[in-house]
Amino acid sequence: MDIRNYQNMDPIMLMSIINMKLRDEYGDLDNLVKSMDLDKDALVAKLKAAGFDYLEDVKQFR
Repeated sequence: MDIRNYQNMDPIMLMSIINMKLRDEYGDLDNLVKSMDLDKDALVAKLKAAGFDYLEDVKQFR
């Protein structure tokens, strides 16, 4: 699934995909957004609006 279209995605599905990519491919949010050319602030804001915060210590949205 192409997450570059994240603005139109269901936030629960997006959170799940982002966390999987963080765990399996990128290690942290900065690497993920840089590699995929995503707007970090917009991505974080979309997930925050759905009740998910990025926890730096575990490198996941929860």
